[in-house]
Amino acid sequence: MYLDHIVHHVTKTPNQVTVDWNETGVHAVIGGQHTYWGTYNALLYTKTSYIEWLAIEHKEVAENANHPLINLLLHDLKSAPGFGTICIRTLSIDELHKRLEAKGIETSGVLHAERKTTSGLIRRWKMLFVKEEISDALPTPFFIEWEESDEGRYQSLREDGTMNESNLQLRISACEFHVCEPREIMNKWKRYFDLVEGDEHILLLNNTKLVFKQLENGTKERLKVVHIEGFMDKETLVYEQATYHFH
Repeated sequence: MYLDHIVHHVTKTPNQVTVDWNETGVHAVIGGQHTYWGTYNALLYTKTSYIEWLAIEHKEVAENANHPLINLLLHDLKSAPGFGTICIRTLSIDELHKRLEAKGIETSGVLHAERKTTSGLIRRWKMLFVKEEISDALPTPFFIEWEESDEGRYQSLREDGTMNESNLQLRISACEFHVCEPREIMNKWKRYFDLVEGDEHILLLNNTKLVFKQLENGTKERLKVVHIEGFMDKETLVYEQATYHFH
């Protein structure tokens, strides 16, 4: 399984986000609109995954969308922006759905989604969520299967300017979660998704590490730090109350 993307809930518009990040020397772009969800986004691609900065465009539409991802966005933005959750890429979401159901894990069922890009192109995908209450507890990752193959999708992203050579030098090397009970969360995710354990408090995806640390302050369990390799300057950037560590 691969990390597909990280969802960062933001209060700024996609245009503001892309201006901010391009000023740091990182090639970020406006993604587009989720018409049925009342949201829009900006994107930063790396070699095998990406950051999605997700914002509310039409609040009334978002509040009536009744979608797990949008419900989490609305919940978190009541207190502050920051990382929301992660998405794992699968080649057969229908098979994954069957495996989870066989383990007695209730899901949303396979959901269909699309986004209209700034060029007018419609990108389509399928999603799957573990059914759970939206709260300050750590959200379980959700899953995605793209309509296009990875090779075809990345080729089109390079052709339309969403990605350039600098993006291909970047890699999300680790996602650092701060939780009340690291071992309990790890065991749950291992059972749900058959993930392999690495060193202490680390689960492994094909293209990144999931690191679990003890929550020291506050009550909200969330992804707290994203580590990105390949940036020219080593630095830590706090953006919309989320921490990015470049190295």
